[in-house]
Amino acid sequence: MYQQFWIKYIPVIRILFKRTAVGDQILDLNRVDFEHAGMTRKAGYKFDIELVNGRVSNHIGGMPLAAELAAILLEDPAVQMLLTEHDFVISLNTRYQLSIKRIQVAT
Repeated sequence: MYQQFWIKYIPVIRILFKRTAVGDQILDLNRVDFEHAGMTRKAGYKFDIELVNGRVSNHIGGMPLAAELAAILLEDPAVQMLLTEHDFVISLNTRYQLSIKRIQVAT
């Protein structure tokens, strides 16, 4: 349902994953894209996806928008390679900003 929506942003998201080496990254998504995809919500959309050891570690089953993004990311070879090396948190806030943070693992 939301796959086409996320496919549009995947090339930029890949780049932002790589740039997390120097700091957290934010992508401003186009609100109009949400409306064209049939997604309208006055309060906006909000979710967190925790990617640990190459897998989603938190429950996102009730959030189809997050689940579709996670599925596309886990299928992408470039993202898969990064996920084997680092853990990440991807968040969407109500202002349609997607943030990608690399989790620093304590040694």
